[in-house]
Amino acid sequence: MTHSISWFEIPTNDLARAQQFYETILGLELIPMDMPGIQMRMFPVPDQTYISGALSYAPDFYQPQSNGTLVYLNANPDVQHILDRVEAAGGKIIVPKTEISPDIGFMAVIYDTEGNRVAFHSVPVG
Repeated sequence: MTHSISWFEIPTNDLARAQQFYETILGLELIPMDMPGIQMRMFPVPDQTYISGALSYAPDFYQPQSNGTLVYLNANPDVQHILDRVEAAGGKIIVPKTEISPDIGFMAVIYDTEGNRVAFHSVPVG
């Protein structure tokens, strides 16, 4: 086992709204990946050996929440670049860019358009 995480799903109430939010703040295009009973928009990765996840719409399975497991998304090279787009895209910053340590880098926490609490991390530059 190389990584402790292999996949994550961020629940949505409105998949199109959530997709627009994440594509706007992260500057990327999510990949449709629908299956019976669940609609997903996957975060792109170069190949399947990378850890990834998706926005998911499956209202009978789970709902967005503000106090559950906290997922940290990659915000390299600087978490502030993501935060600068959050509020205009409909989210809310709840922990601004904060240094964890000089060796570990910076983190921030937001509420997305669905009410999920999501974090971001960027490694130190240099």
